[in-house]
Amino acid sequence: MLQPKKTKYRKVQKGKMKGNTKRGAEIAFGSFAIKALDECWITGRQIEAARQAITRYMKREGQLWIRIFPDKPVTKKPAEVRMGKGKGSPEYFVARVSPGRILFESDGVPLEIAREAMRLGAQKLPILTHFVIRRDYSEEIL
Repeated sequence: MLQPKKTKYRKVQKGKMKGNTKRGAEIAFGSFAIKALDECWITGRQIEAARQAITRYMKREGQLWIRIFPDKPVTKKPAEVRMGKGKGSPEYFVARVSPGRILFESDGVPLEIAREAMRLGAQKLPILTHFVIRRDYSEEIL
């Protein structure tokens, strides 16, 4: 499961998610990608589940890049605890995702395999996504 080795602060505030992504909106490494259309928090478990689904369908051919990392701790209080008495302890980490953010990229596999692999990976995520292809992609390269 993805999580940072160490953080500056143990607990952080919730914050606001508004507007489109400021960075990570272009395909940088591969030829195919899935792009977020909504905003949400994606947990490390969800990222790992999507990664496994994609690599399993691609039969470990080609290459996969994960463009998001869960670095925000989410706290939770134990069950049946009364209100007050401070903030709960960190339970898991999430990645903040804004609309337009590239989540996963792949390369080294044919278009149809990449499209189906990304579709299977996108099913594991709690967000609407869109399959995108690099602008200068051509089928003869493979």
